[in-house]
Amino acid sequence: MSRSRRIAICAALVCLAGRAVAADPVEFRIGIISREIPPPAASDIEARPEDDGIAGGRLAIRDNNSTGAFTRQSYKAEEVILEEGQSAGEAAKALVSGGTPFIVAALPADDLLAVADALKDTPAVVFNAAAGEDRLRGPDCRANIFHVAPSTAMLTDGLAQFLSHMRWRKLFLMVGPNEADRLYAEAVKRSARKFGLQVTAERPWDLGPLARAKADSPTTAEALVFTRGGDYDIAVVADEAGDFGDYVPFRTVDPRPVGGTQGLIATTWHPTLEAWGATQAQNRFRRLAGRLMRPLDYQVWAAVRSVGEAGTQTKSADPRLVAAFLRSPDFSLPGHKGVGLSFRTWDQQLRQPILIVQPKALVTVAPEKGFLHQRTPLDSLGLDQPESPCRLG
Repeated sequence: MSRSRRIAICAALVCLAGRAVAADPVEFRIGIISREIPPPAASDIEARPEDDGIAGGRLAIRDNNSTGAFTRQSYKAEEVILEEGQSAGEAAKALVSGGTPFIVAALPADDLLAVADALKDTPAVVFNAAAGEDRLRGPDCRANIFHVAPSTAMLTDGLAQFLSHMRWRKLFLMVGPNEADRLYAEAVKRSARKFGLQVTAERPWDLGPLARAKADSPTTAEALVFTRGGDYDIAVVADEAGDFGDYVPFRTVDPRPVGGTQGLIATTWHPTLEAWGATQAQNRFRRLAGRLMRPLDYQVWAAVRSVGEAGTQTKSADPRLVAAFLRSPDFSLPGHKGVGLSFRTWDQQLRQPILIVQPKALVTVAPEKGFLHQRTPLDSLGLDQPESPCRLG
């Protein structure tokens, strides 16, 4: 081959390479849907920030694009904050029809189902970042929802494992007046049976929202003897609305710890988590949002990062390919919790360790040592495959 011919071929190859480099990156468009956060009550000393959850998504977009700069992929978020009365399903349909096939729903359970049903005839992928109701992983499960938020059963199982480890086996269960309180209490009782604990007393809280009260009253005095006569190791409160749970610690007749929805709680994220790269994530978030990362921020972050991780591996923004990879045993999300996080096949719940914390410190991480499972210890948290009525895979 002549020298001039070789030069011509090399020039053509350089030209083709230049065109490949100049090609547009694969674009991933992710919608984040939430509802307006109501203004805090006058007695609320720890109000939810207006960007709760949204800020976690913004951090994840940055993280995805950091990798995307090397993989020729770009990630963009479209944030939709619904006003009162606005349809979540219609908002999701508008996003998908506009070319946004990945939807992160930081929404209550009924809104989440409305989104999933509105998109059931599309290839769109929905991530549940907020709703913990067990029914969403059971009778109301949907094939197009991947659950990043932990189920209530996962949270109560994590707490129950710690109580079993500590041999605090006798529980005094205090149940608030709301439906969410009843569901949490049912999950506590199921977890107690599962891990060999005993609910020795159960009483409804009918003394009003004392945690929000500003002054003592005769009702407060009555509450001081609410726990009298019980034989228990820990008081467990079921108070999803935060009406009384914060009032209970240090006001039980007998000196006993308090846990459940207040006191010693189970959660996905906490500012005092420092191991496994969590400190770096906390610092990146603080620089971005000007505040500490909250559980909903982490859950939205994990949902958006799941798209990024699957996109990197599949090299495709096709939601069908991304969803198939999320369901596969090859998917593993680095979630700053010491192990790779993955989705269960039968209900598409994200497996993840659960943090057991008190307000100012991390206490432990569930699953506790010694709680084994034939697949992974993470499946000791929440409804296992034989228990679940959901059969998605």
